Parts: sequence; structure tokens; C-alpha cells
Amino acid sequence: MRTITNLLLIALLLASCNTKLKEAAETVKETVAEVTQPTKEKKRPNIVFIMSDDHAYQAISAYSNHLMETPNIDRIAKEGMLFTNACVTNSICAPSRAVILTGKHSHINGKIDNRFPFDTTNITFPQLFQEAGYQTAMFGKLHFGNSPKGFDEFKILRGQGNYYNPEFITKKEGTVNLEGYTTDIITDMTLNWLDKERKEDEPFMLMYLHKAPHREWLPPERHFKNYIKKTFPEPETLFDDYAGRGSAAKEAEMNLLTHMNWAGDSKIPGEVMDELGIPETPGWGNRPPWDKRAREWSVGRLTPEQKAKWDAVYEPMIEEFKQNYPNMTEKEKMSWRYQRYMQDYCGSIAAVDDGVGQVLDYLKENGLDENTIVVYTSDQGFYLGEHGWFDKRFIYDESFKTPLLVRWPNVVKPKSVNTQMVQNLDFAQTFLEAAGITAPSDMQGESLVPLLKGQNEGFREAVYYHYYEYPSVHMVKRHYGIVTEDYKLVHFYYDVDEWELYDRKKDQLELLNVYDDPAYATVVKRLHAQLTEMRVKYKDSKRLDDFYIKKYEELK
Repeated sequence: MRTITNLLLIALLLASCNTKLKEAAETVKETVAEVTQPTKEKKRPNIVFIMSDDHAYQAISAYSNHLMETPNIDRIAKEGMLFTNACVTNSICAPSRAVILTGKHSHINGKIDNRFPFDTTNITFPQLFQEAGYQTAMFGKLHFGNSPKGFDEFKILRGQGNYYNPEFITKKEGTVNLEGYTTDIITDMTLNWLDKERKEDEPFMLMYLHKAPHREWLPPERHFKNYIKKTFPEPETLFDDYAGRGSAAKEAEMNLLTHMNWAGDSKIPGEVMDELGIPETPGWGNRPPWDKRAREWSVGRLTPEQKAKWDAVYEPMIEEFKQNYPNMTEKEKMSWRYQRYMQDYCGSIAAVDDGVGQVLDYLKENGLDENTIVVYTSDQGFYLGEHGWFDKRFIYDESFKTPLLVRWPNVVKPKSVNTQMVQNLDFAQTFLEAAGITAPSDMQGESLVPLLKGQNEGFREAVYYHYYEYPSVHMVKRHYGIVTEDYKLVHFYYDVDEWELYDRKKDQLELLNVYDDPAYATVVKRLHAQLTEMRVKYKDSKRLDDFYIKKYEELK
């Protein structure tokens, strides 16, 4: 009996062992299958690149709400990252766009100013996206060239474009005239492509590019009837006398009172100017004034119905101005022109913010927001009365710095802030890395992907800047420089040889050039050495400076 019992126990143990061996074998088999099975490809992110024209960071409430509120643009910062030291390589429209598309400095891509032609042999990042299987589209303002490469679809404004009833150059329909407000039309084109033309099974790279708030700052009716009533705080440096700086600041022609057009910019009709004895703002060089003509080009495009609505709001302002102008002091005129400027400038931005909100809403409502990188920026900064100026061009902060807000769910921590020195030069490589596309070795930027992930170590400490368009409109002298978080060293050249140094932490308004201050001698020496190294790194030189000066003279 005991023998039988023992045999049964042995049989049960063997059966149990066989079962466990089988289970173990199955586990090993499943593990091996998991290891050898090809990893499922991670879904590539979509990219929506939103860029406005001349949108100062000072007029985005995520940076400061002292001028206006931009709740929709702010959403990108609340859900992503705000860059406080984002800047450009060359603060002027077409060159900035060329830098963004190519990932190369102006002296390398050839588009040094608005007059020089863009070298179409340059490879642009949209071309690389298209080759990698992305759907690509561009809607809005490109500002140079009529046939951008690398886009499955595009509809772009002709040149600068118009705010009212604009013309668009299209890829498939030729040139079309559309009635309406340009910012809204660009938004509608963008939404239509997302909703009707986009292939749902392929990733996309979409460029949504606004004309606003470029000069001459014309808002839509829904905003101009409200913004014309607003009063804005004057900047601390509105009446700057440039005593602490060199000839470049003193000789620039960007003053609100003396260089801004009365008709085109401040919206005072030519006949009223004649009645009050206000002369037109002179054209640059031998060119005729374009003051009164600028108003004709813009307001003159309105249909009778549109013009009636425009007149209902602007005529009372004009009548009040006629009554007050003869008794206004120069200071009062300056203040009046600042308010007129801000009313139209901020009213134009309000429409951009509306459009951004519509696009963000569409992405969320259609389940696209979680796998879409959204970027908001401008082609450069802009002066909003600081130092008495409008326009851009200088390496000084208001024109050098640009807004940059990035939303990338599950990668960028919401409400994060970055202070690193980043540039528009970096956008191409950032987008390519995010999409898993190899960047060409001759691109000169640095990918921002590590920063977006919160990894700041090893990123650059300084950026290089070079402005070329002189002598020309606004008369901002040629200059190049190096900028760190703490200092800014600048060399103005061509018809001068002047150096400036600014302590960015102690002198945030950049009022005092401390280049010759003995206390900064060590800083000057160090930055000179770094600037020399940077010129070599980016392949810029005096030889190239002279080359572009000669070419510029030939273009005159």
C-alpha cells in the first residue's frame, strides 16, 4: 500500500514539474517574441508653426499685460513653454524668414536684406519634411518669392499684402482676389485645409503666417471700433534723447513724431494735412513721399460698405484732431501719435489672437492637439514707442528679441519658462529633430528639443547678430554683435567705427553704453575674443562685409 502511495506522489510531482516547465517555456517564448518583434513606430508629431509680422513681445500678455490681453496666444504658454530670451539673427522681415526656412545666417543663405534676392538653391526645412512623407502647407505672408518650395499647398500674399480685400498667389488657382479682412481670410484658409484637404493618416507641417501687425496697422471693424477708444501707458523712454549712446541711435529715422507717416500710419487724410499745414513725411533718398499714398493703398481698397463702417469710427477721431492740432505742443503731438499707433497696432493683434484661438480650438475638438507641436513667434521684435521709435532693425532688445511660445503635450512641461539664448536660426533643426528627420550638416542652428524637455545643460551661452540694410529707409547703421544673458557687445561699421557695450541685467532699458568704462574692461576683452570666435564659427568676416557692401552699391 505504501509503495502505491509513493508511486502516486511521484507521478503528481512529475506532472506538476511538467506543467511548470511548460509554463516557463511559454514565458520564455513570449519574452523572445517581444524582444525580436519590430518596435511599433512612434507616431510622428504634427507641427503648426504660427508666425505674425512685427509682433512685439511687449504686446503679448503672457510676457506683460500692460498694453493688452492675448488670451489665445497665452494658452500656448500656459500649456507649454515661454522663452524670455528668444531672438533673431537679423531684425528685418524677409531675411528673418529666410533664416527660419534655411537654418542658416543671412550671409550664408544670401538674403541679407529686403532687396537682395533669395538664393533658390537653398534647401529649406519644408522640402525635407515633404520628402520625409509629411503633408506640407503654407497660408499667409511669405514676403519673398512667389513659389515656395516644399509645399503641397500654399496661398500666400503678394509681397507685403493688404489688410483689406487682399490678393493671394496660390499653387493651384493662380492669383485670386478675396473680399474681407486678411487676418481672418488666412485663418479660414488654414482651417479649411485642416478640415477638408488634410489626409488624416499622414502627419502634417503647417505654416500659418499673418501679415498683422505689420505697418500700416489696420484692424478689422470688430476691433477698431473698440481700440480707438483705448488709452495706453507711455513707455518710460518715449522721449529718449540718446545721450548715453553713439551716433547710430541718434541718426536712426524711426521717431514716432518726425518719421511716421501722418496719412498712412496715423490715418489723417491728405486734405486734412493740407488744411492744417502738415507736410508729408519725406521718402528716403531720392524717393518721393509715400505718406498720403500709403493711406490710398490701404483704406482705398475698402468697398463702399466697408468704408462707411470705417468712416463711422475714424471720422470722429479725425475731427477731434483737427480741432486740437493747432494748439498742441510737440510733446502733446508725440503722445497723440503714440496713442494712435497703439490703438491700431493692438487692434490688429487682437484679430491675430482671435485666429489663433480658432486654430487651437480646432486641433482640440478634432483630437489633434495631443500629437501636435504648436509654435507661436514673430519674424522679429518691434518698437512700441520705446526710445521714441517704431519699426525694428537694431540689436537693442525691443527689435532683437522676439516672442516664442511652444506647446508640445507630454514633452513640454506646462507653464515652463526658459531663459536660454535661442534664435530663429534654431527653428529648422528643432522641427526636423522633433519629426525624426536628419538635418543637413550645413545648418547653423541648435535644436531646441533638449530645452523643451527641460535639459538646458550644454546649450550655447551667446548668439550672433548681423544687420545690413544701410543706407536705406529708417537709416539704421550696419552692425554686428554678440549677446549673452548678461551683456551685449555691438560694432557699428560702414560709415562709422563705433563699439557699444550694454549690461543687460543692470541697464535693462539699454540707455548707457559702458564700452569705455574701466569697470567693464575685462568683460570687453572677453566678449571681443568670443565675438571673433563666433564670426569664424558662423563663417562671417570683414571680407564678406565688404563683399555685401559692394553688391549693395551695385543694386542702387
